[in-house]
Amino acid sequence: MSEKTIESILNEKRQFPPSETFSQQANITPTELEALKKHAEEDYQGYWAKLAQENLYWFKDFSTVLDDTNAPNYQWFTDGEINVSYNCLDLNAQKFPNKKAIIFEAENGETKTITYQELLDEVSKLSNGLLDLGVQALDRVVIYMPMVPEAVIAMQACARIGAVHSVVFGGFSSNALKDRIEDAAAKVVITADGAFRGGKIIPLKDSTDKALEGWETPVKNVVVFQRTGEPINMSNQRDIWWHDLTKDQDRESKALALNSEHPLFILYTSGSTGKPKGIQHSSGGYLLHAKTTFQWIFDIKDSDVFWCTADVGWITGHSYVAYGPLAAGATILIYEGAPTYPHPGRFWEICERHKVTLFYTAPTAIRALMKFGDNIPNQYDLSTLRLLGTVGEPINPEAWMWYHSVIGKEKCPIVDTWWQTETGAAMISPLPGVISTKPGSCTQSLPGIMMDIVDDRGNTVDQPNKGGYLVVTKPWPSMLRTIWGDNDRYIETYWAKFNNRLYVAGDSANQDEDEFFWIMGRIDDVLNVSGHRLGTMEVESALVSHPNVVEAAVVGKPHDIKGEGIFAFVVTKGERPTEDKEPKATKELRNWVAEQVGPIAKPDDIRYLENLPKTRSGKIMRRLLRAIARGEEITQDISTLEDEGIIKQLQGTD
Repeated sequence: MSEKTIESILNEKRQFPPSETFSQQANITPTELEALKKHAEEDYQGYWAKLAQENLYWFKDFSTVLDDTNAPNYQWFTDGEINVSYNCLDLNAQKFPNKKAIIFEAENGETKTITYQELLDEVSKLSNGLLDLGVQALDRVVIYMPMVPEAVIAMQACARIGAVHSVVFGGFSSNALKDRIEDAAAKVVITADGAFRGGKIIPLKDSTDKALEGWETPVKNVVVFQRTGEPINMSNQRDIWWHDLTKDQDRESKALALNSEHPLFILYTSGSTGKPKGIQHSSGGYLLHAKTTFQWIFDIKDSDVFWCTADVGWITGHSYVAYGPLAAGATILIYEGAPTYPHPGRFWEICERHKVTLFYTAPTAIRALMKFGDNIPNQYDLSTLRLLGTVGEPINPEAWMWYHSVIGKEKCPIVDTWWQTETGAAMISPLPGVISTKPGSCTQSLPGIMMDIVDDRGNTVDQPNKGGYLVVTKPWPSMLRTIWGDNDRYIETYWAKFNNRLYVAGDSANQDEDEFFWIMGRIDDVLNVSGHRLGTMEVESALVSHPNVVEAAVVGKPHDIKGEGIFAFVVTKGERPTEDKEPKATKELRNWVAEQVGPIAKPDDIRYLENLPKTRSGKIMRRLLRAIARGEEITQDISTLEDEGIIKQLQGTD
């Protein structure tokens, strides 16, 4: 990004104020919002201390609020002691043991409910089982599970005994799983025999076995949950069935009093260099922001049924499935399968059947469901819905309006939330009883979250609709603490650009005349495919690992459903595939990437070149590739291009 600001070309002026009916019952009123913001501005540490004391149970109270002596490695509530699982389960099981904690719907339509007492019992049994396997505080446990209640149980069981969990999305391949096991040096893997998805069985245990083959793995045990009943290989020395591990365990398990800064989890997110980044989060600060943002943004009431459609393999599933809602004593819904299986009305059928009141999903899912038309959702009774949310990427105004009118029947506020794996919980979002919404804008930062937009020199961009770097100007409790095993990379990635003064989110953004934030896209080369952040280098590395590929470059291109698609430019060994051989070569490479990284990373388009476009210094001209992928006219200076004859190949016209 140059020192000049970016012009915003989006001209969206529609506004939707909260209805009087919604505002009258909202958890946060205009007066309360003003008081919260004023407190945060006048006494920043006092503001967070008050929230932490009012919202969390501490085994030992804290006296230090923010420790900035090793900035930007900030720490919060450093001398306090807490347990995340105790806050989520024990406190609520004492208050309302028979309240539904989880409503589960399997892909085949079977359903079951789990009360808070039952959830505490199951978590205790598994945590006792893990202790029997020798798992201790700070040991890492990788969780590679289907989207079933047991995934949440596994996460909570680790939190209970101080083990650090790292959830790996069940759609990732064995190679991606291996990388994460290796980087975290995991002692135990918790997986399942398989997962049901889209009418197929995903062989998770087979992928786990492949990930552990052929190297000196630190993994001592693999705990296997029986989900599908399909035959699998079980190693007598290493593998143990979940039901065997838990069947004779006590239903009571002590929740360890842990330091507030005790690592709760590592969650890997892709970076623009090839190696995934292990984002490390704390216990006390993380839970505080996950819980309070859940209560504020989703206006949670005792009678609500909250459905966040995210998988627990992503940060949204951590903060708004496994932790925030349970800490708030909410009833959550978990659905195992694909959104359009066995028919495109599945999401709306589930909302009707379970009387969902709060629905939180990704813009990519909304766009995909829009394609089927209004008649599908109109077949279902969605009258229980009272609030809608979006997460994962900016939502385009067209999809926002469809969501508002067809799903929300023009009566549900839409909370468009901006945040990241690194931020831990939502940072910018409307508070539904107070803030007017605009289609495509995430509106305003939350109380206590200090955001700004700056130019290349770190100066505030104070003109409306002029873009710059989206930054956070003050530390906040749920911020990432470091990158696991690589603190230098943490500082370089998020802080170094502005001399460790500002957290750099990596997004460009602008603010309009009402000081509403509009996210404009990534500054770096990280792809945002269906709300999932994938590093270009990871996909490129997968392509180049194919025996017939010499070089590859990957860029994003607009995609109607996924938001951003993957366009790969590939140089093969020998001659480029001819027109008749190209479909076969493309199919092979797409399948190869799926095997190496996961199906989510399959390129949508592959173009074959004799060489990649490079400057004379050897740097790939990625801006040129992006223009080609998007079908744009080439207006940039290409005088530094090593071989101008490559342009026709890039455009696919030779």
